[in-house]
Amino acid sequence: MSDIHCGYTASNNAVTLHDCDFPALVQVAQVVAAPWMKAADFVPDVDPRALLSGEIVVGLLVALLLIRLLRLWRLLGLVYVPNDKVCIVTKKWGRKRLANGRIIATDGEAGLQADTLTPGMHFGFWPWQYSVEFAPLTTIEPDHSGHVTMIDGEAIPPGRLLARHVECNDFQDLTAFIRNKGQRGPQSSIIRPGTYRINTKAMTVDVSDEALIVEPNKIAIITTNDGNPLESGEIAGPIIENHSSFQDADAFITNGGRRGLQSQVLMPGIYYVNNWFIDSEEVDLQDVPIGHVGVVVSFVGPPGEDTSGADFTHGHIVKQGQKGVWDTPLQPGRYPLNTRTTHLQCVPTTNFVLNWIDGVKEAHGLDASLKSIVVRSSDGFSYPIEVSQILHIAAENAPRVIARFGTVLNFVTQVLEPIIDNWFRNAAQPMKLMDFLMQRKDIQERAEKYIRDELAKYDVEAVATPMGDISPPDKLMSPIQDKEVALQQKTMFDAQKEAQAQRQDMEEAKAKADTMGQIVQASRNVETAKLNAESAVAKADGEAQARVLEGSSRATATLATGNAEAEVLDKKVKAIGQGNWASMEILGKLADSKTPIVPTIVAGGEGGLPNALMASLLGRMAVIDAAPVATDAGAQP
Repeated sequence: MSDIHCGYTASNNAVTLHDCDFPALVQVAQVVAAPWMKAADFVPDVDPRALLSGEIVVGLLVALLLIRLLRLWRLLGLVYVPNDKVCIVTKKWGRKRLANGRIIATDGEAGLQADTLTPGMHFGFWPWQYSVEFAPLTTIEPDHSGHVTMIDGEAIPPGRLLARHVECNDFQDLTAFIRNKGQRGPQSSIIRPGTYRINTKAMTVDVSDEALIVEPNKIAIITTNDGNPLESGEIAGPIIENHSSFQDADAFITNGGRRGLQSQVLMPGIYYVNNWFIDSEEVDLQDVPIGHVGVVVSFVGPPGEDTSGADFTHGHIVKQGQKGVWDTPLQPGRYPLNTRTTHLQCVPTTNFVLNWIDGVKEAHGLDASLKSIVVRSSDGFSYPIEVSQILHIAAENAPRVIARFGTVLNFVTQVLEPIIDNWFRNAAQPMKLMDFLMQRKDIQERAEKYIRDELAKYDVEAVATPMGDISPPDKLMSPIQDKEVALQQKTMFDAQKEAQAQRQDMEEAKAKADTMGQIVQASRNVETAKLNAESAVAKADGEAQARVLEGSSRATATLATGNAEAEVLDKKVKAIGQGNWASMEILGKLADSKTPIVPTIVAGGEGGLPNALMASLLGRMAVIDAAPVATDAGAQP
């Protein structure tokens, strides 16, 4: 506490003060007058001169008396230390002297004393030998830490930035600090939140540094400023155990920690770290989306044995935690990966599409630079072809793809794009444009087979290669389109004609439906007549057949009779001669016919009667001879 110097004069029951340290005086007056004053009477922000009335005047008078008494106590070597103060002691002289280079006295030497006086009354601190100074307690607020710089101790070894940790009750026991060979300068140990009795003349404490808070869904990448240098060829220090997540800097260094970028990261939480010891960078957790796996490429770790096999010569694939491409990909989720020492490459494991189509791109962006393939036909036409490629990369093959190409995008630009572009150009070059259009299906099937075989060499599956739009030149397509329009018109006219015919059929059907009763009756009549006719025909056929049979029988009999008579006649002719038989036959016929041989009336003429008679006989014979001939010709009996 500082001495209070104040002069005063009194007149008419009033006190006039001059040359006073008013803030200190008011403080003393409030303490002394507290038993007689209400809480509302203390107004710290008011000018002290305005408070000098009433009870305050009484308090000031008492305070002046107390000051006198305290001065008397100091003369007697008494020191009173309040609970909220630290009493720092400096010994002005003594028989022991500090060693050269030392500032803090730990064994009764003259100089700044390591130990402070605890609260209460202390004796033997004569003012001509000791000076005392009161300082407030050191308070570290929550979520803060105290960074200490000591003015005395051993020297920090070369190459080290921070002094090593020693047991000293959080710097409250300076004697233990010096005797345990604590080092001067910035300390690796910090003071956590709380209130401490610290000798602020032996050290400075920065209480403004906040604790390191790592937010949820983030990690902190750490760079240390102290420790042994990194090994040659390494970009980050190895993971060190037992240092409380960088909160114990001395343990980190003692256990072999390296200065620089660290492989270990800090997870979400609050960390009381020494901000002189580390720098932190907060980054997001690494996401592996659904439908993907994460292939990790590590730039740190022990060298590992290649697990890819002798047939794979495009990079080393190693076990997890080793330097190189990890052979086990990460499944979908969130991972606290150090983005300064590892690289996460997400590989799609579901089917994904790449489009060689202008203006059509997928969300994954792998086809952002792909365009429609322009080809030239053998008949000199250039035209674009739209192609899509569906791919699939198995999860177990993802590390091989990344080890070979680095990224899926590199695979697309370095392998897939040249394969597809060249195949379609080569396929179109020897063909005419119209032939290419007509053989589109066959061309697509050939393309799929070729691309599937090629991509299998790179551990990628080609699922399908569908072709999109093909845009031939207008000067080639216009005549074809005109022809097609004409054909379509003809088809339309034919359709209209057919529609009219169908309409006519419908009308006829409607008319038939209207007369269906009559048609049915007429149909029944027709069927009845037809059946009657068939019955009559059948009857006539039966009768005719009977007559035919009867006639056939008679003809057979007649033929037999004729044959017999002919045989008899033949014998007669042979017996009497043909001429005589003829005369006899004529005479027989004349007798049978009863024809008069001599006419009743004879007309005279040339030749006389004999000639007339002969003529009449010959005419009769002719008639008679003709009759059998007609009968033999088939006359009915």
